[in-house]
Amino acid sequence: MTANGWFQIAFFLLLILAVTKPMGVFMARVFNREKTFMDPALRPIERLLYRVTGVDENHEMRWTEYAVAMLLFSAVSMLVLYLMQRAQAFLPFNPQKLAGVAPALAFNTAASFTTNTNWQNYSGETTMSYFTQMAGLAYHNFVSAAVGIAVAIVFIRGLAWREVETIGNFWVDLVRSCLWVLLPFCIVGALALVSQGVVQNLKPYDTVKLIEPQQVQKADANGKPVVRPDGKPVMDKVTARTIAQGPVASQEIIKEWGTNGGGFFNANSAHPFENPTPLSNLIELFCIFAISAGLTYTLGRMTGSPRHGWAVWAAMAILFFVGVSVTYWAEARGNPLLLGRVDQRVSAAQSGGNMEGKEIRFGIANTALWANVTTDASCGAINGWHDSFTPLGGMVPLVNIMLSEVIFGGVGAGMYGVLIYIVLAVFIAGLMVGRTPEYLGKKIEAYDVKMAMLVVLVFPLVILGFSAISAVKGFGTSSILNPGPHGLSEILYSFTSQAGNNGSAFAGLNTNTLWYNTAGGITMLVGRFLMILPMLAIAGSLARKKYVPASRGTFPVTTPLFTALLIGVILIVGALTFFPALSLGPILEHLLMAAGKTF
Repeated sequence: MTANGWFQIAFFLLLILAVTKPMGVFMARVFNREKTFMDPALRPIERLLYRVTGVDENHEMRWTEYAVAMLLFSAVSMLVLYLMQRAQAFLPFNPQKLAGVAPALAFNTAASFTTNTNWQNYSGETTMSYFTQMAGLAYHNFVSAAVGIAVAIVFIRGLAWREVETIGNFWVDLVRSCLWVLLPFCIVGALALVSQGVVQNLKPYDTVKLIEPQQVQKADANGKPVVRPDGKPVMDKVTARTIAQGPVASQEIIKEWGTNGGGFFNANSAHPFENPTPLSNLIELFCIFAISAGLTYTLGRMTGSPRHGWAVWAAMAILFFVGVSVTYWAEARGNPLLLGRVDQRVSAAQSGGNMEGKEIRFGIANTALWANVTTDASCGAINGWHDSFTPLGGMVPLVNIMLSEVIFGGVGAGMYGVLIYIVLAVFIAGLMVGRTPEYLGKKIEAYDVKMAMLVVLVFPLVILGFSAISAVKGFGTSSILNPGPHGLSEILYSFTSQAGNNGSAFAGLNTNTLWYNTAGGITMLVGRFLMILPMLAIAGSLARKKYVPASRGTFPVTTPLFTALLIGVILIVGALTFFPALSLGPILEHLLMAAGKTF
């Protein structure tokens, strides 16, 4: 670990602190339908959209109507994306003449981008046409993020509004999320990325001859290395390379700003066409957290308690810093198998630490920072391979997702996720003093706690259930490239990432199979919608309640004690749920490597 590395981490956190209030104030004004500096340009477009689609912007919805609208919109969007992939060979903007996507993979990808997961069982540059990338995937990057923001705002309204049956209008929240919060910032951000060298064109791929032909090991259709009967690798001679390109910058910016994570290229943000410079790296990191951090202040502003918003922000920031610190320490310490045998210290001659799977231009500190940011949020973009991290270094991103990605979290998803934990925290605090718990003037009753527990239970049920099946059945284990506890970690990470709508992967696991495509698609849909529905039910319940003035027995939610309690609830729920699985995966792998054993 170096002073420069710690400076990069601290500087990033200060940037997020600086943007929290202005972003939060802006979003509060947007969703309270107060005047903003963008209104002269955007209000006419908004009115036109409502006129064309027949939406009454003044119509207020109950939570059930809101939920139905959200589900129908998502279902139709998913179907359109599925059909677009299947028919892409006949659609325009396909200079590489790429074929239609196979049914199981098309289902998985449609579910992935509809749920803001952006899990990719394919290589973008060899599977998706420009049309599919732009009209299908990039479109979903916007609207899936907008749905997440809308649900978070609805939950906040449930706390802020009193004795009403409605919680807003889904179509209005969706449109305002896209027009005010997502689109303008992405236009500016895309131009900033282009200035750094991120590619943006519609040209066909270029083929160039290599100055020196290369010998590379041949791989089969599943990506596994091919070997001869005597165990020696089968080699291919490569004399030319294809340079993929396309409309990258426009998708890259919404991929980060909307915490989507699906890369234009297979290498994602480790690819120099997606993330070429340290400045582009910082811009993309900043984009992942900006909206989510701002929503904490939006919570405080819309509920009339800014100090509560900062208390929630503090809980997130503490968990974030602890996670980054552990990852940075584990990776800078080096490979446990080589400790005491090989010099892994930082010096003028070497980077030091565990550099496997990391870009030299980013180094250990920035890769550790990115790994935590992308898994604290439901983003999933990567600039280094988590599969190549040390066992403890790779466990932290996995744990971040297992904690429901409430450490800032994805756009909207992190906010409504942490509000569930807040409901549980104030419920526990109420039990401690023997009175009905209250949260920002609303009594938390049995119905609210039941809905919150349903959210908490659905998440581990789908993760551990599918992971268990995959770990014992041949159709699951046949995809594992790494045996032993690391293989279990790969399976566990796969379903955790998909249930958490994250999208990052441990790699080393071939998930482009009928089983993993189907099970993964189901996991992503369950992880998104079976968690949103109880949250909308809680929002509707809270909106109907009367305001109860604070009394001497009310647990304050603006103090360091509340922040500590919230952190404790998040960690305890995660630890009790997932520790047994972690002990058989990354923890066991670390102990075996420390003992000098490998698989």
